[in-house]
Amino acid sequence: MVNEHSREPHRSLTGAAEGETTMSTNESLRAVVAVPLKEEHCRLIERLEPRVRLVRDARLTHPMRGPADWSGDPDHSRTAQEQAEFDAMVDSADALFGIPDVDPAALARTVAANPRLRWVMTTAAGGGGQVKAAGLDPAALERVVFTTSAGVHGGPLAEFAVFGVMAGAKDLPRLARQQAERRWTDRWEMRQVDEMTVLVVGLGGIGAECARRFRALGAEVWGTTRSGAPVEGVDRLVPLDGLERAVGEVDAIVVTLPGTDQTHHLIDEGVLAAVKPGVILASVGRGTVIDEAALLGALDDGRVSFAALDVFEVEPLPADSPLWRHPRVLVSPHTAALSSKEEERIARRFAENATRLLDGQPMRAVVDTVEFY
Repeated sequence: MVNEHSREPHRSLTGAAEGETTMSTNESLRAVVAVPLKEEHCRLIERLEPRVRLVRDARLTHPMRGPADWSGDPDHSRTAQEQAEFDAMVDSADALFGIPDVDPAALARTVAANPRLRWVMTTAAGGGGQVKAAGLDPAALERVVFTTSAGVHGGPLAEFAVFGVMAGAKDLPRLARQQAERRWTDRWEMRQVDEMTVLVVGLGGIGAECARRFRALGAEVWGTTRSGAPVEGVDRLVPLDGLERAVGEVDAIVVTLPGTDQTHHLIDEGVLAAVKPGVILASVGRGTVIDEAALLGALDDGRVSFAALDVFEVEPLPADSPLWRHPRVLVSPHTAALSSKEEERIARRFAENATRLLDGQPMRAVVDTVEFY
């Protein structure tokens, strides 16, 4: 049954200027868990922010198949009665932990059904795309604040980026091929990260973690910026309109940007035509940022010597994609961020943002409802 520590009378939330949402400090927040979340993490949220009245019912959410499987088992289904109970629970919320069933259509339904809903935290770092897919009207986007888990995956994704650049620098495909053939060849010179210049395309939470790690390894780190604000560990800031010039001077490119209309195919034929021959590419943001057809051409002619890709334009990556069999591509099935600690980190983020909301402070990782990131 529904677990709810308090059923205090509802108090309205007030939308503040510039999309911020505030509440007075004596109010409580009725938050509904709309995706599977372990009871230990529910209790963590309640302990970290006692003003949250966390409503959950594990019977009504699809069970996880593994760590951070927020959409749950697709083979699990609710009865008509359970679906009605789930919808009623979700529609009672001031705030939602997760988009219901990670389904944009379900989000659209509950936003329309529940005029008191004021905040939704998506469990995905790129949750802006899910919000966009819900097709909400301007009034709904003005009323409801959406936040994401952006930043909680920064460490694991930065490690994958380092791994990808290392794999390219040490020519992992050649090593694997020679080992499979049991062939001992003459020695060859590998590239050293501390002699490289690495360009991080996107200096948000993930990009900042990448910069910090590459700097610790001795690389010179450049990073693209729209704001021009300095970022720790970044030696040179590159305006986005200077990207084509910059790629001709770097040894590795790490792409961390979200998928938006503005970032779609930012890494295109023009950028890849301008790269320093033999550049290494690692992609850990969203796959739509890179034009895969242009990337394949650059891999074929050696402009890109190696690509480590955790994200793709279409996911799952189609079986007939040439990326699967390309000898200089490492395919990771969008799994680099997955960690058994992810659920706890996201629960902590929810509690932190609930505190900010209740205290009238700016919330973290608010979705831009123009560009949806």
